[in-house]
Amino acid sequence: MKEKLTVSDSKKLFHEKFPYVIPGLYKRIVDEMLVELNLLNHQNEFAQDYLFCIGLTETFKELMKGYKPEKHLDLLFESLCSSTNFESKEINEISEKSQKEFKDKISKDILKLLIEKSNSKLYPSRILNLGIYILISNAQDLKDKDESETNKMISDIFEKLNLSSNKAEKDIGIYKSSISKMEQAKELIEELKNKDKKKEQIQ
Repeated sequence: MKEKLTVSDSKKLFHEKFPYVIPGLYKRIVDEMLVELNLLNHQNEFAQDYLFCIGLTETFKELMKGYKPEKHLDLLFESLCSSTNFESKEINEISEKSQKEFKDKISKDILKLLIEKSNSKLYPSRILNLGIYILISNAQDLKDKDESETNKMISDIFEKLNLSSNKAEKDIGIYKSSISKMEQAKELIEELKNKDKKKEQIQ
């Protein structure tokens, strides 16, 4: 049994393992993930299942898009995991293997596979909810549906898995809005950089 780390223990460990400055835009995300992983590690009912692994790897990739230098991303993920008592290599392997099983399926088959694979009671967490959302949103038959239809199907699937669809809806909403805020912030930074370059050229 690994010792339970406090949030400040985890932060200290993280900065020892990842001794680089994290750009302001990504710092809040890294902090939030670190706290969330630390808290999950303290829950006795929590189990690291394949949905958690997919949720963690894919949201990390999505929210860290554009991070520079890109070569630091593997170490960043590894440091996040190891400083909260998780094993990044194992999480990546489970996530990859599980996503292959769900690839190119329609939502009905995804639900069937989710029910088959989730034999024990799922421990509800934001990361798990996003793992399910990522799998469902890749369903072949949802590509042509509008957003309200897709949301309705996603809600139904959460209910069938005995998970709160309201909580899932909230988690998914926050995740989507974080992604669009990141995109806007990156565009703004790019614009400012271009303005500065033009100024330099004029001088």
